[in-house]
Amino acid sequence: MLDFRDRSPAKKANDDFSGRRKFLSFLMLVFMSVLVVRAIYLQVITKDFLIHQGDMRQVDDVSVSAYRGVVVDREGEPLAISTPVESIWINPKELRFAKEEQLKVMEKLLSLPIGKVTEWIKEDPHRQFLYISRRVNPQIAGRVKELKLTGVYTEREFKRFYPTGGVSAHLVGFTDVDDVGQAGLERGYEKMLKGTAGSKRVIRDGQRRIIEDIENIKEPVPGKTLELSIDQRIQYLAYKELQIAVNDNKAKSGALVVLDAKNGEVLAAVNQPSFNPNTRNNLKESLYRNRGFTEVFEPGSTVKPFVVAAALDGGYVTPNSIFVTNGTYAVGHNTVKDTHNYGTMDTTRVITKSSNIGVTMMSLKMPPKYLYDIYHQLGFGVSAGSGFPGEASGVMKDYKKWHDFDRATMSFGYGLNASALQLARAYTALADDGVLHSVSLIKREEDDDTVRVFSAKTAKTVRKMMETVLTKDGTAIEAVVPGYSAAGKTGTAKKATAHGYTEKSYFAVFAGMAPVENPRLIIAVMIDEPSAGKYYGGLVAAPVFSRVMAGALRILEIAPDKEETMPVLLTQRQQ
Repeated sequence: MLDFRDRSPAKKANDDFSGRRKFLSFLMLVFMSVLVVRAIYLQVITKDFLIHQGDMRQVDDVSVSAYRGVVVDREGEPLAISTPVESIWINPKELRFAKEEQLKVMEKLLSLPIGKVTEWIKEDPHRQFLYISRRVNPQIAGRVKELKLTGVYTEREFKRFYPTGGVSAHLVGFTDVDDVGQAGLERGYEKMLKGTAGSKRVIRDGQRRIIEDIENIKEPVPGKTLELSIDQRIQYLAYKELQIAVNDNKAKSGALVVLDAKNGEVLAAVNQPSFNPNTRNNLKESLYRNRGFTEVFEPGSTVKPFVVAAALDGGYVTPNSIFVTNGTYAVGHNTVKDTHNYGTMDTTRVITKSSNIGVTMMSLKMPPKYLYDIYHQLGFGVSAGSGFPGEASGVMKDYKKWHDFDRATMSFGYGLNASALQLARAYTALADDGVLHSVSLIKREEDDDTVRVFSAKTAKTVRKMMETVLTKDGTAIEAVVPGYSAAGKTGTAKKATAHGYTEKSYFAVFAGMAPVENPRLIIAVMIDEPSAGKYYGGLVAAPVFSRVMAGALRILEIAPDKEETMPVLLTQRQQ
């Protein structure tokens, strides 16, 4: 039989190619089958496991806190610094298996109520993150770590520390648990102090714990140092003396401001009662309010030197002008009174005896707008511009609404109000030969924002008049500064209520400067509601001025300009 099949080489090659194609197709089918099986295995059988494993490894970008800037006094002494601390957080889902005794030990270390952590766990046992203590001392955090509790973790943060405690608390302020300024200069200079946070890329596990740093994305930029004009030595002295005065006089509160008479720097600013910014708990706003900057009062007779200066500068009176008084003086349907009948007196004696009638007569000689402009130039009714948050502007009635009795009361410090800072600033116009200074809480050499209010001759004349206030014949013998000449003015203002002025509550005030010929310092003292028996500014506020001024001048190494003499104490004082 004949075989007609093609046995040619071409036919044999085609058969070989067909076989290989089938083999490759088979392999591809196998591979595809494996992939399908694998996909089913991953997407169906091990789905939950893989999701969990994915959650266990997450790449994340996290913020890196910047070191908060330091606040220092003019000599570089720290007033506020940040220190590394640890914050403790828990994963309740993990910690629920911990032994009760271990939890009690941790609670005791962190000063938490016994059973508190267990309570938090039971509230939401599936929660995976909860802070239980913020800004913990690293040593205590270390002891917590030694417990090796599963579900307890630490996180590094910064805590603000105030080395001077309550001495500078009202001025510097404080930060919250997240290191954000909440009061005082910490709040006012928040942008400058907080710096710029950095960032880094990390790997987290399923409990959001950082288990590995991958790379730094941006380095944090530390906050800038804030250098204040405050001299911490004078600050401490003022704090101590004001505290003694407020306590001894059973007063409601007190404020004191010390200014450099040459450039307007605030060298000290203290308040009583104070608080410790390092240990504050449930702190009331009324306690940390800086009264010297944010609260106002009627300054009483401390404004009389300005009325005298205005009258002298405007040519309405001379140093030798005579004022005839008899203890009362009718102004329209109202009556102005002095505490005594001083009879006939010259301009200097009006200041010496603090005569309401004398300054009323001067005030009525001047056009209302003229006196108003002087007060306005001195800074009454406008912010002092120190940059302190919440700084008060005070209130002063527009001169167009003044009646004659308004002009009278304005001349002895009623009908307008001011803060202790504003009062101290106004006194720079008398201390620096008629030039009013701006005020600054930041250290500076010169004041580039001055305004001339009085002539140099008038300012010097009024300073000499004010020097007589600190004599046996004046109202503030207890303001005498041993070793130094000093000038100032007392103020005793009745407090206003909803029903008018009360006869039981007063502001005791004193403002002054030293040395007289070339004043270096200005101090304003206000004590609110002294209730131990004395309430005149010359008896309550003047002694504080004396002690703080004497100490501050010596701290600054200002040479004494007169013999030290012990002041003669009087049994009675006028306002």
